[in-house]
Amino acid sequence: MLEGHLITLLVKLGVVASLASILVRSNAVKRMLMREARTLNQRLQLALWFSGIFAASVATRVAIQTYRAVDLGLEGSLLSGILGGYVTGLLSGVLISLPAMFNGEYLTMPLLAGLGVLGGLIRDCAPDPEEIWRFSPFFDLNIYRFLRNRWRAAFHLIFFVAILFSEFLRQTLGIFFEKAVFYLYPSWNNPHPLNIAAVYVTTLFAVTLPLKIWNNTRNEKKLEDQQRLLMQARLDALKSQINPHFLFNTLNSVSSLIRTDPHQARLMLVKLSSILRRLLRKHDNFSALREEVAFIEDYLSIEVVRFGDKLHFEKQVDPETLEMLVPSMLLQPLIENCIKHGLSSKVEGGTIRLRVMKVEGRLHLLVEDDGVGIPESRLATLLEQGIGVSNVNERLKVLFGNDYRMWIDSSPGRGTRIEIEIPQLQTSLAAVS
Repeated sequence: MLEGHLITLLVKLGVVASLASILVRSNAVKRMLMREARTLNQRLQLALWFSGIFAASVATRVAIQTYRAVDLGLEGSLLSGILGGYVTGLLSGVLISLPAMFNGEYLTMPLLAGLGVLGGLIRDCAPDPEEIWRFSPFFDLNIYRFLRNRWRAAFHLIFFVAILFSEFLRQTLGIFFEKAVFYLYPSWNNPHPLNIAAVYVTTLFAVTLPLKIWNNTRNEKKLEDQQRLLMQARLDALKSQINPHFLFNTLNSVSSLIRTDPHQARLMLVKLSSILRRLLRKHDNFSALREEVAFIEDYLSIEVVRFGDKLHFEKQVDPETLEMLVPSMLLQPLIENCIKHGLSSKVEGGTIRLRVMKVEGRLHLLVEDDGVGIPESRLATLLEQGIGVSNVNERLKVLFGNDYRMWIDSSPGRGTRIEIEIPQLQTSLAAVS
């Protein structure tokens, strides 16, 4: 009898762990668990989620009497109040008890509703909402916390006692009002001390296990959010590095024309203002390739004023790729690099070519010039030095991890070729956050 009862209690712990895992698979539940302050509608929604899972466990026990270990009505009501407050706990307790009420267990509703409110009281006692997630069923750890911080440790002891009291109340009602409340106990004729202890320990862990499972999910979500914010900060830093660099070079070009050709200087300033307006409006990490190509054409119109007929631009862009998304400000640093390092020192000037195509679901971009080229000694470290090319490489690494390729081929006197291969992204700008 003792062994069978202990097996039932172990099965109960397995069931509560499974149900907690099922509940947290919902993205909506994950978002709700991340919140500490909730509106009334959100608390009601949380109550419905808890009720759906834990009322199903009660209904299963009522329908199949041999499955006694699946009934988690007490634990579900208490958890609802602890995580959602009085309203969530009260409503969850009422809804979870319905299958038992239909089975003639008439004290189940007031018991579970009361325990839901008790959960709300426990929540109010917490000095910090995070203390709820830190609760441990191990009493020795609570003593250690008491020595470090008496108020926080007192909350954990209150939490500990409240769970045991909930089980005691259920057992007491079950003894004095037979069949009015369901409770796990094999026989009161010859109670074994281990039986009594095992029931209370199981309830304690059945409340704690979901908290630990959900807290792990919360921690994973927090790490993801921190990683996303870190990535965004890195991208913002890199983009802010590009814009002043571009602006500085362009203003230098304007300053060289102010005395020799004021009219051309004014035209360059008009083009520059158009480009800057676009930069100030643009805050997304991705933009359509069509916009990037248009930006390049505006940028080159400024450079053509500076270089005259010596600078030529050729583009060959697959029309299917124009609406594909690419990292913002991807092409401009590469084009600028071609002009600054490849063509500016070449007396007769040269040509910059841009080619874009889609190959096997991936986007291939090629930027090349027929300028002076890059010495082999400098080519090996080009991706780690400077602002233009290294910046593009760093942003691609942040955005795509290892799922991209960028390589540079150059020969002194023959020009430089930069190729990039990235995965195909969504074709709708609305899909980009």
